[in-house]
Amino acid sequence: MQKILVCDDDKQIVDAIDIYLSGEGFEVVKAYDGYEALEILDKEHIDLMIIDVMMPGLDGIRTTRKVRETSSIPIIILSAKSEDTDKILGLNIGADDYLSKPFNPLELVARVKSQLRRYTQLGNLAQQTSDQVYKCGGLVINDDTKEVWVDDEPIKLTPIEYNILLLLVKNAGKVFSIDEIYEQIWNEEAIGADNTVAVHIRHIREKIEINPREPRYLKVVWGVGYKVEKQ
Repeated sequence: MQKILVCDDDKQIVDAIDIYLSGEGFEVVKAYDGYEALEILDKEHIDLMIIDVMMPGLDGIRTTRKVRETSSIPIIILSAKSEDTDKILGLNIGADDYLSKPFNPLELVARVKSQLRRYTQLGNLAQQTSDQVYKCGGLVINDDTKEVWVDDEPIKLTPIEYNILLLLVKNAGKVFSIDEIYEQIWNEEAIGADNTVAVHIRHIREKIEINPREPRYLKVVWGVGYKVEKQ
Protein backbone atom coordinates (compact mmCIF):
# COMPACT_ATOMS: atom_id res chain seq x y z
CA MET A 1 0.00 0.00 0.00
CA GLN A 2 1.45 3.36 -1.06
CA LYS A 3 1.63 5.98 1.66
CA ILE A 4 0.54 9.59 1.06
CA LEU A 5 1.44 12.44 3.41
CA VAL A 6 -1.26 15.14 3.47
CA CYS A 7 -0.27 18.41 5.15
CA ASP A 8 -2.74 21.28 5.64
CA ASP A 9 -3.60 23.39 8.67
CA ASP A 10 -7.30 22.97 7.80
CA LYS A 11 -8.21 19.62 9.39
CA GLN A 12 -11.45 19.39 7.44
CA ILE A 13 -9.54 19.50 4.16
CA VAL A 14 -7.08 16.87 5.40
CA ASP A 15 -9.96 14.62 6.48
CA ALA A 16 -11.75 15.07 3.16
CA ILE A 17 -8.61 14.19 1.18
CA ASP A 18 -8.12 11.19 3.47
CA ILE A 19 -11.58 9.88 2.63
CA TYR A 20 -10.99 9.99 -1.11
CA LEU A 21 -7.43 8.64 -1.07
CA SER A 22 -8.26 5.87 1.40
CA GLY A 23 -11.16 4.91 -0.83
CA GLU A 24 -8.64 4.39 -3.63
CA GLY A 25 -6.49 2.09 -1.51
CA PHE A 26 -3.84 4.57 -0.32
CA GLU A 27 -2.63 4.86 3.26
CA VAL A 28 -2.87 8.48 4.40
CA VAL A 29 -0.57 10.08 6.99
CA LYS A 30 -1.76 13.45 8.31
CA ALA A 31 0.20 16.56 9.24
CA TYR A 32 -1.02 20.05 10.07
CA ASP A 33 2.11 22.16 9.61
CA GLY A 34 5.47 21.96 7.85
CA TYR A 35 7.42 21.00 10.96
CA GLU A 36 5.17 18.02 11.58
CA ALA A 37 5.45 16.98 7.91
CA LEU A 38 9.26 17.02 8.06
CA GLU A 39 9.24 14.91 11.23
CA ILE A 40 7.05 12.31 9.54
CA LEU A 41 9.24 12.25 6.44
CA ASP A 42 12.27 11.69 8.64
CA LYS A 43 10.72 8.69 10.38
CA GLU A 44 8.50 7.03 7.76
CA HIS A 45 8.67 5.97 4.12
CA ILE A 46 6.37 8.30 2.20
CA ASP A 47 5.58 7.81 -1.50
CA LEU A 48 4.02 11.22 -2.23
CA MET A 49 3.30 14.45 -0.37
CA ILE A 50 0.35 16.80 -0.75
CA ILE A 51 0.99 20.12 0.98
CA ASP A 52 -0.81 23.43 1.37
CA VAL A 53 1.11 26.63 0.62
CA MET A 54 -0.31 28.92 3.30
CA MET A 55 0.21 27.50 6.79
CA PRO A 56 1.32 29.03 10.10
CA GLY A 57 4.81 28.18 11.31
CA LEU A 58 6.63 26.49 8.44
CA ASP A 59 4.66 27.07 5.24
CA GLY A 60 4.40 24.79 2.22
CA ILE A 61 7.00 26.65 0.18
CA ARG A 62 9.75 26.40 2.79
CA THR A 63 8.77 22.83 3.63
CA THR A 64 9.03 21.79 0.00
CA ARG A 65 12.44 23.42 -0.30
CA LYS A 66 13.59 21.47 2.76
CA VAL A 67 12.23 18.18 1.44
CA ARG A 68 14.00 18.68 -1.88
CA GLU A 69 17.36 18.82 -0.12
CA THR A 70 17.20 15.08 0.52
CA SER A 71 14.27 13.57 -1.38
CA SER A 72 12.83 13.42 -4.90
CA ILE A 73 9.37 12.09 -3.93
CA PRO A 74 6.49 13.61 -5.91
CA ILE A 75 5.06 16.74 -4.29
CA ILE A 76 1.66 18.26 -5.11
CA ILE A 77 1.08 21.78 -3.79
CA LEU A 78 -2.36 23.08 -2.82
CA SER A 79 -3.17 26.77 -2.60
CA ALA A 80 -6.17 29.06 -2.54
CA LYS A 81 -4.34 31.23 -5.04
CA SER A 82 -4.72 30.49 -8.74
CA GLU A 83 -2.46 33.06 -10.38
CA ASP A 84 0.30 31.82 -12.67
CA THR A 85 2.92 33.43 -10.41
CA ASP A 86 1.90 31.19 -7.53
CA LYS A 87 1.92 28.10 -9.72
CA ILE A 88 5.39 28.98 -11.02
CA LEU A 89 6.62 29.62 -7.48
CA GLY A 90 5.48 26.16 -6.46
CA LEU A 91 7.26 24.56 -9.40
CA ASN A 92 10.32 26.72 -8.82
CA ILE A 93 10.91 25.34 -5.35
CA GLY A 94 10.63 21.73 -6.46
CA ALA A 95 6.95 20.77 -6.60
CA ASP A 96 5.88 18.37 -9.34
CA ASP A 97 2.26 19.52 -9.64
CA TYR A 98 -0.07 22.27 -8.43
CA LEU A 99 -3.78 22.35 -7.66
CA SER A 100 -5.80 25.44 -6.78
CA LYS A 101 -8.44 25.50 -4.04
CA PRO A 102 -11.27 24.79 -4.22
CA PHE A 103 -10.43 21.64 -6.15
CA ASN A 104 -12.29 18.57 -7.34
CA PRO A 105 -11.23 15.67 -5.07
CA LEU A 106 -11.44 13.28 -8.01
CA GLU A 107 -8.97 15.44 -9.93
CA LEU A 108 -6.60 15.37 -6.96
CA VAL A 109 -6.82 11.57 -6.84
CA ALA A 110 -6.11 11.40 -10.57
CA ARG A 111 -3.05 13.63 -10.18
CA VAL A 112 -1.77 11.56 -7.27
CA LYS A 113 -2.01 8.39 -9.36
CA SER A 114 -0.36 10.10 -12.32
CA GLN A 115 2.59 11.34 -10.24
CA LEU A 116 3.07 7.93 -8.64
CA ARG A 117 3.07 6.25 -12.05
CA ARG A 118 5.84 8.55 -13.25
CA TYR A 119 7.80 8.09 -10.05
CA THR A 120 7.55 4.32 -10.33
CA GLN A 121 8.59 4.39 -13.98
CA LEU A 122 11.72 6.28 -12.98
CA GLY A 123 12.81 3.31 -10.94
CA ASN A 124 12.47 4.87 -7.52
CA LEU A 125 9.96 2.16 -6.61
CA ALA A 126 10.69 -0.37 -9.35
CA GLN A 127 14.03 -1.45 -10.71
CA GLN A 128 14.69 -1.55 -14.42
CA THR A 129 16.35 -4.70 -15.78
CA SER A 130 18.26 -3.33 -18.74
CA ASP A 131 21.42 -1.27 -18.51
CA GLN A 132 20.95 1.82 -20.65
CA VAL A 133 23.52 4.60 -20.60
CA TYR A 134 23.14 7.74 -22.71
CA LYS A 135 26.08 10.09 -23.22
CA CYS A 136 26.22 13.57 -24.62
CA GLY A 137 29.66 15.08 -24.10
CA GLY A 138 30.20 15.25 -20.34
CA LEU A 139 26.51 14.61 -19.68
CA VAL A 140 25.77 10.97 -18.81
CA ILE A 141 22.42 9.37 -17.94
CA ASN A 142 22.17 5.80 -16.67
CA ASP A 143 18.53 4.92 -17.20
CA ASP A 144 18.96 1.68 -15.26
CA THR A 145 20.04 3.35 -12.03
CA LYS A 146 18.30 6.67 -12.84
CA GLU A 147 21.52 8.57 -12.18
CA VAL A 148 22.79 11.66 -13.98
CA TRP A 149 26.34 13.00 -14.08
CA VAL A 150 27.90 16.09 -15.60
CA ASP A 151 31.69 15.97 -15.90
CA ASP A 152 31.73 13.07 -13.38
CA GLU A 153 29.71 15.06 -10.83
CA PRO A 154 26.36 13.52 -9.76
CA ILE A 155 23.32 15.68 -10.47
CA LYS A 156 20.10 15.43 -8.43
CA LEU A 157 16.93 15.85 -10.50
CA THR A 158 13.25 15.59 -9.64
CA PRO A 159 11.26 12.88 -11.49
CA ILE A 160 9.81 15.36 -13.98
CA GLU A 161 13.20 16.98 -14.63
CA TYR A 162 14.75 13.56 -15.18
CA ASN A 163 12.06 12.51 -17.67
CA ILE A 164 12.43 15.72 -19.67
CA LEU A 165 16.22 15.49 -19.80
CA LEU A 166 16.11 11.79 -20.72
CA LEU A 167 13.69 12.51 -23.57
CA LEU A 168 15.94 15.22 -24.97
CA VAL A 169 19.22 13.31 -24.50
CA LYS A 170 17.83 10.14 -26.10
CA ASN A 171 16.88 12.31 -29.08
CA ALA A 172 19.94 14.60 -29.07
CA GLY A 173 19.80 17.12 -31.89
CA LYS A 174 16.03 16.86 -32.31
CA VAL A 175 13.95 19.92 -31.45
CA PHE A 176 10.85 19.33 -29.35
CA SER A 177 8.12 21.92 -29.07
CA ILE A 178 6.74 22.83 -25.65
CA ASP A 179 3.52 20.96 -26.44
CA GLU A 180 5.45 17.85 -27.53
CA ILE A 181 7.48 17.84 -24.32
CA TYR A 182 4.39 18.31 -22.17
CA GLU A 183 2.36 15.62 -23.91
CA GLN A 184 5.17 13.06 -23.76
CA ILE A 185 6.10 13.72 -20.13
CA TRP A 186 2.69 14.44 -18.59
CA ASN A 187 0.73 12.11 -20.89
CA GLU A 188 -2.07 14.59 -21.32
CA GLU A 189 -3.11 17.29 -23.76
CA ALA A 190 -0.93 20.40 -23.62
CA ILE A 191 -3.20 23.30 -22.71
CA GLY A 192 -1.38 26.35 -21.36
CA ALA A 193 1.77 24.28 -20.84
CA ASP A 194 4.29 27.03 -21.64
CA ASN A 195 5.02 28.17 -18.08
CA THR A 196 5.10 24.64 -16.65
CA VAL A 197 7.61 23.35 -19.19
CA ALA A 198 9.71 26.52 -19.10
CA VAL A 199 10.12 26.33 -15.33
CA HIS A 200 11.33 22.73 -15.45
CA ILE A 201 13.70 23.50 -18.33
CA ARG A 202 15.20 26.34 -16.31
CA HIS A 203 15.70 24.06 -13.32
CA ILE A 204 17.45 21.46 -15.46
CA ARG A 205 19.75 24.11 -16.90
CA GLU A 206 20.63 25.40 -13.46
CA LYS A 207 21.66 21.90 -12.45
CA ILE A 208 23.54 20.67 -15.54
CA GLU A 209 25.03 23.85 -17.01
CA ILE A 210 28.10 25.70 -15.77
CA ASN A 211 26.55 28.91 -17.09
CA PRO A 212 22.77 28.53 -17.57
CA ARG A 213 22.71 31.78 -19.59
CA GLU A 214 25.07 30.22 -22.12
CA PRO A 215 24.06 26.55 -22.03
CA ARG A 216 26.30 23.88 -23.47
CA TYR A 217 23.72 21.11 -23.52
CA LEU A 218 20.11 22.25 -23.19
CA LYS A 219 19.37 24.87 -25.82
CA VAL A 220 16.35 26.85 -26.91
CA VAL A 221 15.44 27.09 -30.58
CA TRP A 222 13.55 30.35 -30.62
CA GLY A 223 9.99 30.06 -31.83
CA VAL A 224 10.26 26.27 -32.06
CA GLY A 225 11.21 24.60 -28.77
CA TYR A 226 14.11 22.95 -26.98
CA LYS A 227 16.82 20.42 -27.76
CA VAL A 228 19.94 18.85 -26.27
CA GLU A 229 22.87 19.71 -28.49
CA LYS A 230 24.77 16.77 -29.95
CA GLN A 231 28.34 16.70 -28.61
